[in-house]
Amino acid sequence: MNSTFRGTGIALVTPFHKQGTIDFGSLEKLIEHCIAGGVNYLVVQGTTAETATLTKEEKHALAQFVVDTVAERLPLVLGIGGNSTQEVVNTLSTSSFEGFHAILSVTPYYNKPQQRGLYLHYKSIAVVSPLPIIMYNVPSRTSINMKPETTLQLARDFDNIIGIKEASGSVEQVMDILRQKPKEFLVISGDDLLTLPLISMGCEGVISVTGNAYPAEVSLMVQLGLKGEFKKAREIHYRLTEFTKALFADGNPAGIKAALEIKSLLSNNLRLPLVKVEKPLYNLIAGLMQELDAVK
Repeated sequence: MNSTFRGTGIALVTPFHKQGTIDFGSLEKLIEHCIAGGVNYLVVQGTTAETATLTKEEKHALAQFVVDTVAERLPLVLGIGGNSTQEVVNTLSTSSFEGFHAILSVTPYYNKPQQRGLYLHYKSIAVVSPLPIIMYNVPSRTSINMKPETTLQLARDFDNIIGIKEASGSVEQVMDILRQKPKEFLVISGDDLLTLPLISMGCEGVISVTGNAYPAEVSLMVQLGLKGEFKKAREIHYRLTEFTKALFADGNPAGIKAALEIKSLLSNNLRLPLVKVEKPLYNLIAGLMQELDAVK
């Protein structure tokens, strides 16, 4: 199972119509675009999907649509997290996860738990989860950093906690985990800009935002890196660098939605409190994409 999530995963956006409803037609186009780009798996209802703005009914409809559209062509990961441990446990205990292969679960946000609280949160999830769990550490969003010792203890204590998406931004922290982790435990980059450096240290791939727009390029870079062909991988890494920086300059997923509109894959609509990027940044993204597409 662990090897299933080696390579490139895509944190799918949720396309919306102008009136705010989910645009399933554009979502189908995006899924086919990612599959054609050779990605290894898709992540549904992560941060990039604006999941916090979705109703329970929309989450169910969205998940089922992705399962039906993918039709077992790729493994699927479903984001299920929250700052109430009991609510996450209840969701995992009572929901059907047919068609999905793992759960991505972010550290509790807003509450600012201690490390012991983080350990017990994931322990509670691991005890009930019907699917393997990939933890998600993203302190820039949650306001709490799960320290390497907590990650490592969870990795050793629970066989169904199979990996972590690490988006702490700390290379030193990732090194500490890689150096001491169990052999089969996956460390996955949660930061597009750090993906190749982290692969060089032993990470197994990325859950990518950039890959929504350029799945083939991100996938190739990751595969080259995993094979140790860093000269070729670096060429792609540096080619994508300025574009990736621009994507996150005004928050995620505002940047990637602008890029996907430029690619005619969806309309650039977000749900409040998120808003579109300003025109100067939109134009910068468009210009960088023109340069990227010119070298194909």
